[in-house]
Amino acid sequence: MLNEGDLIVLLSEDSKKYLIEYKIGSKFVFHLGIVELNQDLNYGDILTTSKGYRVFVLEPSNAEIMMNVKRKTNIIYPREAGYIITHTNLKNGSRVIETGTGSGAMTIMLSRVVGESGKVYTFERRKEHYEQALENIKKVKLKNVEFYLLDPAIEGYPVNNVDCAVIDVPEPWTLVSPAYKALKSGGFWASISPTIEQVIQTVEELKNQNFLDIRTIELLEREILVRKGKTRPKETMIGHIGYITIARKI
Repeated sequence: MLNEGDLIVLLSEDSKKYLIEYKIGSKFVFHLGIVELNQDLNYGDILTTSKGYRVFVLEPSNAEIMMNVKRKTNIIYPREAGYIITHTNLKNGSRVIETGTGSGAMTIMLSRVVGESGKVYTFERRKEHYEQALENIKKVKLKNVEFYLLDPAIEGYPVNNVDCAVIDVPEPWTLVSPAYKALKSGGFWASISPTIEQVIQTVEELKNQNFLDIRTIELLEREILVRKGKTRPKETMIGHIGYITIARKI
C-alpha cells in the first residue's frame, strides 16, 4: 500500500506518463480529465478519470525519476548512468564521491544503487544548483546522501578510501589528482564530457596520475517502433550527450 508522499507514475490510455507525489484525497487534472487519488492506493491499480478514461498507477523507474527532476543544468541521462554503474564497482554498500551535483539526477541514481548501507558524497560549487539538488533529493526521500557546497579542485575531498568517483564538470582533469587521493586502491574514475578536447586533456591527466585501464566511449540510443508488418526505427533518436571515460586507480 502506498504511503503519503510516495512518488507514482500515472500512465494514461494514450501512453502519456506523469510523475507525481501521492497525496491522499488530491486530484490530478490533465487532458483526459480529472483523476482522484483516494486512500488505500497501490501500485498496479487502475483509476478512471472524470471523462471515463483509464489511468494506471505505476511504480516509477529510476530513469523516470532522473528525467523528471527540476533542473537548471543538463543531466546525465539514464543510459550513461547505467553504463557508469555497470562498468565500475558500484553496488550495495559502496561509498562514492560525485562532483557536479547539478540538479541531483545522478545523485538519485547513485543513492539507489549503493543502498542504505552505502554513502554518496556529492559536491557542487554553485549555490543555486546546490539548493535545487537539495530540493529534488528531499522529494525522493533519500537519506544516504551527504551534500557539500565546495570545489574539490581547489579544496580537495574531505573523504577518503571511497570506491568510485563520478565526475560531471566542465574541467574534469582538475579533479584527477584530488580524486586519486580520495579513492581506495583499485577504485574507479568515471567522468562524462561533451567534447573531445575535454576528453583528451582528462585522459592525459589520468595517465600522469597512474590511472590504468582507461577507455572512452559514446552511447547512442534509437527506439524501435514495433508494429505488425511495419516495424522500423523511430524517426528521431537520442544522439550525442557526452563521452564517458572510465579508469582505475593503482
